[in-house]
Amino acid sequence: MSITRLRLSPEESRSAALEAARGLLIEDGPQAVTLKAVAARMGRTHANLLHHFGSAADLQSALARHISERVISGIAGAVQRAREGTADPGEIVDRTFDAFDREGGGALCAWMILSGNHEALKPILDAIHALVDQLGEGHGDHPVHETTLWLVLAALGDSLLGAPMADALSLPRDKARALARAQLLASLGVAPTPPTS
Repeated sequence: MSITRLRLSPEESRSAALEAARGLLIEDGPQAVTLKAVAARMGRTHANLLHHFGSAADLQSALARHISERVISGIAGAVQRAREGTADPGEIVDRTFDAFDREGGGALCAWMILSGNHEALKPILDAIHALVDQLGEGHGDHPVHETTLWLVLAALGDSLLGAPMADALSLPRDKARALARAQLLASLGVAPTPPTS
C-alpha cells in the first residue's frame, strides 16, 4: 500500500521545512534540528531536504534567516508603535526577550557559536544591524546601537541561563526582563507604569 503525499512547490516545501525545524528547535533544542528529524516531522525524505538545503549547515543558516526575519519584523513594529505613542515602549523588551527565548533564537545562536558555525550567525547579525540602522535614522538623540547591544546580550543571556540563575538567586523568573524594561524606559526618559494590583 502506498501513501499519497501532498505535492508542494519548492518554496512551500522549504517553508514547511523551516517551520518544522523551528518547532524542533523550540521543543527539543538545537541538537534536535537534523535533516533526518525535520524530514520525519514533515513526512518527507532526507533526500528531499538535501535537495532543498544542500546540507545541515545550510538548513541551520536558512533557519537563522527565517527566525531573524520573523523577529526583526516584530521588533520593528513594536518600535514604530512605541514611537507613534500607540504602544508601551516596554513591548520592545518583550519582543526581544521572546525572540531569544520562546522563538528559539538564543539556543540557535549558542549552538552556532559552540559548533563553530559562525557563518550561520551572519543572517541574524545582518538583520539586527539593518534594523538598528533603520531605527536610528532621524533619531540621533537616542543611542540606538548601544541600547540594542545591551538589550540583545541581556535577552540572549536570559534565554540561556535566566531560569537557573533566577532560581539560584531566589528571584522571579522574569526579573531580568523587568530590569531590562526599566533600563530601556529610563534611557528613553519614560516613567515606568506602576504595577496593577
